[in-house]
Amino acid sequence: MSSPHTSGFLQRNGIVFVVGAAILLAATGLLMLASTGAYALDGTADGHSGLRRQVIYCLGGLGLMAFLAFLDYRLLERYILPIAGIMVVLLALCYVPGVGMEINGERRWISARSLGFNFSFQPSEPAKIATVVLIAWWYAGRPLRSHTWWQGFVIPCLLLAVPVLLIGFEKDLGTAALVGLAGVLMMFVAGARIRYLAMPAAGGFALLAAAVVAIPQRMDRLLAFSDLEAHRMGAGLQQWRALLALGSGGIEGRGYGNGIEKMFYTPYAHTDFIFPMIGEEFGLVGTLVVVFLFVLLVVVGILVSLNARDLFGRLLGIGLTSVIAIQALINIGVTTALLPNKGMPLPFISYGGSSLVTMLMCIGILINIHRQAMGRGRNPADPLLAGPQITPRL
Repeated sequence: MSSPHTSGFLQRNGIVFVVGAAILLAATGLLMLASTGAYALDGTADGHSGLRRQVIYCLGGLGLMAFLAFLDYRLLERYILPIAGIMVVLLALCYVPGVGMEINGERRWISARSLGFNFSFQPSEPAKIATVVLIAWWYAGRPLRSHTWWQGFVIPCLLLAVPVLLIGFEKDLGTAALVGLAGVLMMFVAGARIRYLAMPAAGGFALLAAAVVAIPQRMDRLLAFSDLEAHRMGAGLQQWRALLALGSGGIEGRGYGNGIEKMFYTPYAHTDFIFPMIGEEFGLVGTLVVVFLFVLLVVVGILVSLNARDLFGRLLGIGLTSVIAIQALINIGVTTALLPNKGMPLPFISYGGSSLVTMLMCIGILINIHRQAMGRGRNPADPLLAGPQITPRL
């Protein structure tokens, strides 16, 4: 059990650990991209051009992180309706010919070339933040009704269903499941009854299973997961090669730059499967350091969130921290063959500007939540301070 002194220290200085972990993870991503990017089969990180782009994205993300650190997070609550509207429009644009881009049979990207810019981005990434803000806004305005059927369960489920379905129809099932799971977790923390939450959990699992069966590529991956040895030259190739990379790295690794699996053996080694490349070059020690940084970020991020000055800040912080935690858990689970293969970037580390910028924006909002709590203390008008009859689990 921690002492009051330790608890007070984390309340005052915990955000330093969150920011430090995020920056170290982002630096690890740049370091590994310099090692793996030149072997990208799809040309996205050919030579050092991908590294230069990622550095630009990182600097832009750090700029947005600093901006959000000083922008009162309660403005997100005030302007939630336009934020939600923009989120829906951007997700819908993925389906518009000439604007939405289809890659590998999936429509996750919006191209800005029609506007004269040479870049594309995934609207599902900022939609993660927008969805968290939306759910936090709803419950923060109705703390005494979070346990009710209509306002505490039905309406939040409908709000959550909009981005989840829009992302799911892009055939991005992993991100849809991630957003849905983070939303349900927020509903639980806000005080929704557990017996109610069992229904969207079961329904979401059923929809996910139906989508997997309906999409041949997803079904192939699931079958390959059941026997990677038999499918190592087909749908199980990535996970099979990932296990070889982790195994060949041993305890201390082959050394930086000396990895073999990145050399056209493991597809997308610089993006979704960068974690095994860390294991091959830095060994078990390197992968454990990465896992430790994620655990540190998530645990302290939750502590920072719980110390927020109001219910909206607490739900917002927990939601953003949950997004990072769930995404990291899924990626590491997939790349170590503990979960079926699903393309999902490792937060802060995998190549990709949309993901990196979004994750750094999450950190910026957490910094602001901490600053508000330390600068002004708990909001005396917060309903959670009124007494034990309030139901949110915070």
